[in-house]
Amino acid sequence: MFTGIIEVVGEIIEKRGDGTNLHLKINSSISEELKIDQSVSHNGICLTVTAVEEGSHWVTAIDETLSKTNLNNLEVGSKVNLERCMIMNGRFDGHIVQGHVDTVAKVVKKVNKDGSWQFTFTYPEEKGFMVEKGSVCVNGVSLTCFNIKSGQFDVAIIPYTLENTNFLNLAEEDYVNVEFDIIGKYIENLLLKRNQ
Repeated sequence: MFTGIIEVVGEIIEKRGDGTNLHLKINSSISEELKIDQSVSHNGICLTVTAVEEGSHWVTAIDETLSKTNLNNLEVGSKVNLERCMIMNGRFDGHIVQGHVDTVAKVVKKVNKDGSWQFTFTYPEEKGFMVEKGSVCVNGVSLTCFNIKSGQFDVAIIPYTLENTNFLNLAEEDYVNVEFDIIGKYIENLLLKRNQ
């Protein structure tokens, strides 16, 4: 489990296919502290560390993960938001993030608001449930969503978040991983079952 507070931005330094699997080697300042079998959020995707090398670590994504995330769009040199799993004796600064991506969304607008940045995303409407001023996880970052319309939402990014995540590199037409709020998903599921 994660909180959506990014620790560091890593960089993909190697990408290897293996059947339907994709192996990624990521260089970061926390890589050497990781352990094999540890769960780490990569752009909001919970992936298991399979090897640790000097200054880098490896993870593997299977076909199910690749079909629901933006991992296939990443190349050597792509920046990746990293967060280790939550420590139970620490502060809960973001929101409950599982690392289970619900869908991929597209950046359709990026606006400089003279002190912050506003991003507009579109996504397949049937994929998620959102509420105005609720929580959403975008590329692993815990954010507040607003201006919610059918299959569309906005987020505002403060300068610190822009500089310390891969939001800095996001441009219009790019794709991001989205995980909707788990509490909203449970409520939506409960209501659907009651109406059946």
